[in-house]
Amino acid sequence: MTQTIDVGTQDAATDSPASLEEIRSFLYREARFLDDREFDRWLDCYHPEAEFWMPAWADDDQLTSDPQREISLIYYANRGGLEDRVFRIKTDRSSATSLPEPRTGHNITNVEIVDAHGSQVDVRFNWHTLYYRYQNIDPYFGTSFYTIDFSGTQPVITKKKVVLKNDYIHHVVDIYHI
Repeated sequence: MTQTIDVGTQDAATDSPASLEEIRSFLYREARFLDDREFDRWLDCYHPEAEFWMPAWADDDQLTSDPQREISLIYYANRGGLEDRVFRIKTDRSSATSLPEPRTGHNITNVEIVDAHGSQVDVRFNWHTLYYRYQNIDPYFGTSFYTIDFSGTQPVITKKKVVLKNDYIHHVVDIYHI
């Protein structure tokens, strides 16, 4: 069964607290922080209570739907989990990031405003990341769904769902792959 997602109407873009260009700029900045390995600045893009979830494929057509009861490729209930992950990356306490350090290049396309409610905007976009390590290049691609809060001086992600569409993954997937 294919997952369908309502992408809203033109009214969502009209009622948004931020323009599509401001949203794109924020998304590009978050991706650049990963590519430049500026993990502390990347963490600043997240609200303290931000949920970060990458569900697994239960079968070819269905994603897992409950991170509390089903397997996920990545799940952090709040930014504390992301902070712990960044700590392990920066202190080489992660087999996924041992030397040589990986290189990534994130590309974001098809950014859409799905819904706007108060100071928050739900967005959807496609992404493609190239990952280089050990003289090999691995592609990762998918679709992401963010809720971004624009109420403060800087926008912050309050919810992130990443749908990885690769059929086969050669390495452990980490935050900088997606």
